[in-house]
Amino acid sequence: MAKTLTGIVTSAKRDRTITVTVTSRETHPIYGKQYTVNRKYQAHDASNEAGEGDKVVITETRPISKTKSFTLSSIVEKARGSVELKEEVTEGEVEA
Repeated sequence: MAKTLTGIVTSAKRDRTITVTVTSRETHPIYGKQYTVNRKYQAHDASNEAGEGDKVVITETRPISKTKSFTLSSIVEKARGSVELKEEVTEGEVEA
């Protein structure tokens, strides 16, 4: 059975490669406290269909390159919109 992970695409800038961040909750073995762990995986996206912010499912495969051992299985949810940072205010502009 191949390992499948669900995460959010954090980078889709490279050709046919996406970076997926998978967040999981783990329990400390001694103290019993739960904490979040973020892990990044490189996945092969053959048709460049996934974009930043998309929720995707990736499946483990044979190594494709030094860092890629996963392929994109499906896109669960497309990103609703993009967040753009506000440009710095120039001296001539005055904020209301």
